[in-house]
Amino acid sequence: MTCREFADFMMDYLSNELAGESRTRFDYHRRRCVNCRKYLRSYEETVKLGKRAFDDEDSALPADVPDDLVKAILAARRM
Repeated sequence: MTCREFADFMMDYLSNELAGESRTRFDYHRRRCVNCRKYLRSYEETVKLGKRAFDDEDSALPADVPDDLVKAILAARRM
């Protein structure tokens, strides 16, 4: 597995949807590639922070947040 393939599989890995040979190859690469381990930890932290950003759905948005950004985030949450 290349580092690019590793990055493509991270979401499936973290949601426990990566199975079989792909999971085996992912784990093998993760154990051997320090950069991908760092990237995975960073990705995990980003996901955690992203989820926390929506903990209080009633809180007000700062006035300088662009409407297009808000729409894009809300659309992504529906996926």
